[in-house]
Amino acid sequence: MSKIILITNPGSASRKYALYDGDELMAQFHFEYEGKKVVCTIKDVDDGKKKIKPEITNLNDAITILPKILSDEAYVTGQHKLEAVVIRVAAPGDYFTEDRVVDAEYMRRLKEAEKRNPVHVPTTANEIRGIRECFKGVKIIAISDSAFHWDKPDTYKYYSFDTDLADKYEIKRYGYHGLSYAYISRYMKEQGILPEKLVVMHLGSGSSVSAILNGKAMDNSMGYTPLEGLTMSTRVGTIDAAAALNLKKALKISSDEEFLLYLNKKCGLLGLSGLSDDMREVIQARDEGNLRASLAHSIYVYRIQSYVGQMAATLGGADALVFAGTIGERSDEIRRFVTQKMAYLGFQLDEDKNLAPEFTGRHALISTKDSKPIYIIFTDETAQMIYRAQAFLDKKPNADLDLDNED
Repeated sequence: MSKIILITNPGSASRKYALYDGDELMAQFHFEYEGKKVVCTIKDVDDGKKKIKPEITNLNDAITILPKILSDEAYVTGQHKLEAVVIRVAAPGDYFTEDRVVDAEYMRRLKEAEKRNPVHVPTTANEIRGIRECFKGVKIIAISDSAFHWDKPDTYKYYSFDTDLADKYEIKRYGYHGLSYAYISRYMKEQGILPEKLVVMHLGSGSSVSAILNGKAMDNSMGYTPLEGLTMSTRVGTIDAAAALNLKKALKISSDEEFLLYLNKKCGLLGLSGLSDDMREVIQARDEGNLRASLAHSIYVYRIQSYVGQMAATLGGADALVFAGTIGERSDEIRRFVTQKMAYLGFQLDEDKNLAPEFTGRHALISTKDSKPIYIIFTDETAQMIYRAQAFLDKKPNADLDLDNED
C-alpha cells in the first residue's frame, strides 16, 4: 500500500510543502507574502494551479492552516490518511547525521543545537514544533542533510585540533547539501554516467563543492555549519578565525549570535558588491562598470575554482564535473567563467552547448568532444527526501549511503 507523505521545506521568505502518494507527487503548496497578506499557491499535478488566501497574516502560521487546506482540498481524507511528515534538518552534531523519528529526545537535542547554530536551526525547530501541534499523532521524520557526508574518511572530517575535544564537543566538518549530492550520485548511477572520481558544484544562495568517489562522499567544502567554504549569496565562506574576531571587534558586536547573523546574512555577494545577493544583479552591475560588483563576481568564481582543485586533489583527479543548484543550473556565464581554468584537469566547455544545453532526462552534457564530461544536472532534494523517507519507513535508514545495494 502506498504511503501519503508530506514534505516540508521552511525558508526565510516562504514556506514550501509537497504531498506525495508513495513516490508520486500529488500537489505542492507555496506560502508567501503578497503585501501584508499570506497567500498559498496550490499546484496540483492533475488540476493545475490555483491561489487561495488563508486567514493568516504571518508566514510562521502557514503550518497551522495546512491541515485544513489538505482536508478542504480532499488530499487527506477518509482512506487517504497522512503517514508521515518529513523535514530536512541541517544541524551540527553527531546525533544529526542520521535520519530519525522526532520525539522528545530529538527535540531536546535540537534545542541544544540551536545554541551551536542559531542561524539555521531555529527555523527548522519552530517548524517541527508547529507540525507536532497541528498534525497530532502523525509520525515526523527528520532527514539528515549531513548523512551522505558522514561516511567520509576521518581525514576530511576533523579540524586540526585535539580530536578528543572534537569528539567530546562534536565540533567536526559535518558537511551539508548532502541530499543534493546523494540525489545526483543516485541519478548518475541510474543513467549509467556515474564516474569513479566526481566533483559536483551545488551553486545556489548557499553553495558548496563535493568530492565523490564511486558514489560515496569523500569531502565537502562546508564544515561545522553551512557557513564554511565558498563565497555565497550572503555568507562569508571560509575566513581566518583571527580575522573574524577582529571584524567582530571593529563592528562593536558583543553578541556571538549577532555576529554569526552578520557572517551569514550580510557578507558574500551582498557584502562584497554592496548592492545585491542576486548573482544576476551582480553581473549586470559589473557589466555597467561597478568595480565592487566586478570584484564580487571574480572572488565568487575564484573560490569555486579553488575548491574544485581541492576536491580533485582529494580524489587524485576528476573524471567528470557537475553543475547543480539554481546558479549552477541557470547561469551559463558562471559555468563559462568557472571552467576557464579547468583545462589542467582535462575539461573544456563547449560554448554552444553551454548557451543552449540539450537535456536528456535531468542532465545535459556541455563539454567538447575531446574533453572529460561536464554536466548540468537538475538536482531534486525533495525526491531524495521521499526516497530516504520511504527507506526509513521500510526500516532502511540512510539508504543513499549504500548505492551498491540499491534495488
